[in-house]
Amino acid sequence: MKLDNVMNKYEVIDIVGEGAYGVVMKCRHKENGEMVAIKKFKDSEDNEDVRRTTMRELKMLRALKQENIVELREAFKRKGKLYLVFEYVEKNMLELLEPCPNGIAFEKARSLTYQLCKAVQWCHSRDIIHRDIKPENLLISKEGILKLCDFGFARSITGGTDGLYTDYVATRWYRSPELLIGAPYGKPVDIWAIGCIMGELADGQALFPGDSEIDQLYVIQKILGPLPDDQMKLFHKNPRFHGLKFPAVRKPKTLEKHYQGVLTSVALDFMKSCLHLDPCDRATSEDCVNHIIFQTDRALDRHPCQPVKINTSHNTNKRRKTDHLDTALDR
Repeated sequence: MKLDNVMNKYEVIDIVGEGAYGVVMKCRHKENGEMVAIKKFKDSEDNEDVRRTTMRELKMLRALKQENIVELREAFKRKGKLYLVFEYVEKNMLELLEPCPNGIAFEKARSLTYQLCKAVQWCHSRDIIHRDIKPENLLISKEGILKLCDFGFARSITGGTDGLYTDYVATRWYRSPELLIGAPYGKPVDIWAIGCIMGELADGQALFPGDSEIDQLYVIQKILGPLPDDQMKLFHKNPRFHGLKFPAVRKPKTLEKHYQGVLTSVALDFMKSCLHLDPCDRATSEDCVNHIIFQTDRALDRHPCQPVKINTSHNTNKRRKTDHLDTALDR
């Protein structure tokens, strides 16, 4: 397979993903044989939504260089298309769980959750929320290193405060209640997703698999209990839910019963801290990293906050030819 001249230093091995904004290709560097993943976006010159999303992802990745965030190697633009070149990671969480319908070993689930917490902490410390944490966006290497990827929906938040941002973010099963009802939101939406991910790693099944937005809210309440009064008021005011109401939830199942025999009391304490219905009550990303459940992981973590070094060894002529990072941002 051959692409235009900008891509001729890479050999395309396979298409590993396709979406609304483009394709992801597994490629081999012809000179050094290194595998990379190249995300090719669709034409963005005449499509403002595509342009906005591609530029947002590029800006976010430039600001986020850490061992548990997928490494952006280079970026170039050619004939209206933006190409992002990433380190290649063997599989994502969905592929990891596919042969393990009952979940993975607890120690491995704990390690992966800890790494996700570190990635989110790195983002939140820079006032960036990911907004789309889900199994497909969690890459896992053969060495067991987790990498958070796909920052197309990521958002910078001024001063770390909640605000009225776009509410159509995050795959439904991992959306927090405030996202579902259209309330102001902020960093706690990522914390909710962390709790969902840990549960799914532990038993192999999505914790809140709703069929629609209204069903998603009901599935959450069946386990965690009724929504707080302020959320119920917003629910009734939201025109999307006009005329709808929830069946009565008199006795929630609880997380303890749901994960009985699967998770320890300490693990349940961590999950409950992430899955408070009221976002104000949820743990912060720093709380998550420092939770007692990760005591062993922290002790073994040699580089808890070490950023991944991005390759910047491109000479001036090469940057002019390939519309490298800065140029891609400016156009």
